[in-house]
Amino acid sequence: MKICAIQMQVALKQLEANYQKAEALIRKAAAAGADVAVLPEMWSGGFITTDLDERLADGDGRRAQAFLGQLAGELKINIVGGSVATKKAGNYYNTGYVADRQGRIIADYDKAHLFSFAGEDKRFSAGDQLVTFALDGIPCGIIICYEIRFPEWARKQALAGTKVIFVPAEWPLPRVGHWRVLNQARAIENQIFVVAVNGCGEAVKDQQNAGNSMIIDPLGKLLADAGTDPQEKLIIANVDLAELDLARNKMTVFQDRRPELY
Repeated sequence: MKICAIQMQVALKQLEANYQKAEALIRKAAAAGADVAVLPEMWSGGFITTDLDERLADGDGRRAQAFLGQLAGELKINIVGGSVATKKAGNYYNTGYVADRQGRIIADYDKAHLFSFAGEDKRFSAGDQLVTFALDGIPCGIIICYEIRFPEWARKQALAGTKVIFVPAEWPLPRVGHWRVLNQARAIENQIFVVAVNGCGEAVKDQQNAGNSMIIDPLGKLLADAGTDPQEKLIIANVDLAELDLARNKMTVFQDRRPELY
């Protein structure tokens, strides 16, 4: 599976511009032969908390789902649609959608761990479901940004059979060191591929997103790395599931677990 991480600069509250840019970048990923294109967190309007309103939140995710489904079906590419702000049944959520090559929305995930440090919990409601799905027959899962700090959540993905976990994010530059270490740690300890896709450029006034998108193998090796220059770019890597099986057969971590102790 050839995966393309789209490290996108998101314009705060500029929905039309962001939709146009996302489409152009997904088309580039498809032209490069990617099987999967992955967008960052909150790609449609930026990471908005205190002043989120009806204009900026996607009602029942209808626009995002139609956009991702149409583009995936046209280009015959799988799209992990990062996340967008949605309003469902009167509540706001940070929601990720996944479209397959046929243009079907096959998964939706509401971020379960909200970033209280930035007030996300004051505006958004938390999801309560682990979400897995298959892309071209490969078991996959999604967690969003801050959730990479919760090893229990990533472990539940691995225990559910996930082999590739997607981590769309809007992670800030001051904590970029944590971003890199945490994503590699989740890959190593769970012996899975991690596709960590971050935004870049100015997120809000005087705050930069870190970029540093990465595709990581089950041993923690960087298969693709956007690097420390937080500019908009596409990174692409081939994911070979035989490498995952080899890693698990050589280092039998899951066989040696003792869940009765924890």
